[in-house]
Amino acid sequence: MSVNVACVVITVAAIGANLGAALADFTHANFSLANSVRVGVPSSWLPALGTLKVAGALGLLLGLAGTPYIGTAAAIGLVLFFLGAIGAHLRAHEHHHVITTVGYLALASASLAASLAS
Repeated sequence: MSVNVACVVITVAAIGANLGAALADFTHANFSLANSVRVGVPSSWLPALGTLKVAGALGLLLGLAGTPYIGTAAAIGLVLFFLGAIGAHLRAHEHHHVITTVGYLALASASLAASLAS
């Protein structure tokens, strides 16, 4: 697999993951609400957090579509977002479900690396 194909696959996976997470936030899915309670984030914040995830996903998509600086900026934003989310988990001493957030961080970080490599 060429580097460019791998970059696209990683970025598309990050886009899909963030859109799925945003949908859960917008619809107040049970697991999303439970997670917000566990980390002490008010459920009223979920639409704003979902909006940030959609913005990141759209930025990654724009990066794939030919505006690499926007894609890189979106990847940086998502990395920072998920670092903050991990911080919220750790602050709340919530260590069981933080692994999902680490997965999102890994995808965002891989997208950033892919953006910088291409």
